[in-house]
Amino acid sequence: MSLPAPSPDHTALVTGTSSGIGTEIARELARRGQNVTLVARSEAKLVVLAAELADCGVRADVLATDLADPAARAKLASRVEELGLSVSILVNNAGLSTMGPVRRADADSELHMIEVDVAAVTDLCTRFLPGMVERQSGAILNVASTAAFQPIPGQAGYGAAKAFVLSYTRALAGELRGTGVTATALCPGPVETGFGAAAGITQTEAEAALPSFMWEPADAVARCGLDALAAGRTVAIPGKANRAVALLATLTPKQLLVPFLASRHPSLRK
Repeated sequence: MSLPAPSPDHTALVTGTSSGIGTEIARELARRGQNVTLVARSEAKLVVLAAELADCGVRADVLATDLADPAARAKLASRVEELGLSVSILVNNAGLSTMGPVRRADADSELHMIEVDVAAVTDLCTRFLPGMVERQSGAILNVASTAAFQPIPGQAGYGAAKAFVLSYTRALAGELRGTGVTATALCPGPVETGFGAAAGITQTEAEAALPSFMWEPADAVARCGLDALAAGRTVAIPGKANRAVALLATLTPKQLLVPFLASRHPSLRK
């Protein structure tokens, strides 16, 4: 397997490219000669990144979109067509988390998370996959998390959302055998991207709950995901420590694991 060959009328559409892993995936794709279409809410940040990527000699387009809005998502395919492009690589990276016990959760915030982390992934795969299969060439990278391998007390909705992404991508990979299209779930552990801070947990709290040897830089995560996608691997977990932890979480009885995780989560200590 390999990534679809770069082409003037093809693009890699990457969501959540205004920061963190999404930015690094876009950079890595550009280094590999792929045109990139940047999708996120913050148009100003995307414009700056697009100018940077253009220096790699690729085409970089900006489609500012609120992925929590179903109507906005529905327009993405036609907006790409208006640019004269077809999506050969789809990277569903956009995501967010809420924090704290469900009994204190805000329903609107929880549903907003589900729209971005679950509905947007399903929506965009459903819209762009048929064209890839018709062309017998394409690749889908869905960003999940090591949170997908076990329930996460304190982030119940987020863990469940990422478990959905992992299961959904594994099913896609099974369906796509022999089509020329590949699907990979990228499951990073902790990454210094500001993700936790946006959800209400400080970096100090995060590092206290997750040992330093588990943390991976965003650029290494991006390379791991794209290398796995190019190789046709269904699941990619960056870092030996995170792979070991994911395996342990899978094998450990949940009646033992879940209480332990609840005792460690920073949002449940407050």
